[in-house]
Amino acid sequence: MTTAKDLFIIAMDPRPEHSVGQGDLSLALAGAELIDLIDAGTVTVDEDRIVPGEPSPPQDRLLGEAAERLTRESPHERIEDWLWRRGRDLAAAYQASLEEDGELTRKRSGRLSFGSERVEPVDTPARRAAAERWEEREPVLAALASAVGVEGGRPKDAEEAESAEEAESAEDSNDFGDEPGLDDEAVTAVVTAVHDAVMELEAVRQRRTIENSAFANLWRGP
Repeated sequence: MTTAKDLFIIAMDPRPEHSVGQGDLSLALAGAELIDLIDAGTVTVDEDRIVPGEPSPPQDRLLGEAAERLTRESPHERIEDWLWRRGRDLAAAYQASLEEDGELTRKRSGRLSFGSERVEPVDTPARRAAAERWEEREPVLAALASAVGVEGGRPKDAEEAESAEEAESAEDSNDFGDEPGLDDEAVTAVVTAVHDAVMELEAVRQRRTIENSAFANLWRGP
């Protein structure tokens, strides 16, 4: 499984506090794809631009599709621009792919047969691997999940094993690069770009809410 598919499965957690917006998730999935392409050596990052290397199609279909859509001409695409371009409706594409692979199933909420449908992960080796990666608080997955509002504590034994000095250092730091495993500058740049893009999307939502409210008040009159 890819980081993007693991992230999607984690985001499917049915608990209310794990509710994730489709737009936010799509941006994070695009970032997860890019990180996997960096890890595979398919691309490198030069400052904030994505530089494709030798074409080497990944085995995963969606990741391969992402590699094919890379901008190979100079000047190369900025990470932020890639997130918005590749991220368009990407959550829906991953849902369809995971359903097709049998990793997700549709269930009706409530006892009535005409209740609304919801999508849930199936108990498969892939889901268990994603859950294990999440429980271990794998830094990249944890950082991307955090960007879309999915939070989770580290396992209790891991927390107890961490020294007080390390905990204090982590608490005082707001730099994503300080997280264990996020010391790669390219990966850090992608994670940071995902956080920024999600914040920008939320700002757009808030602005539209204010504009719609003002419009409604205008029609309602004094």
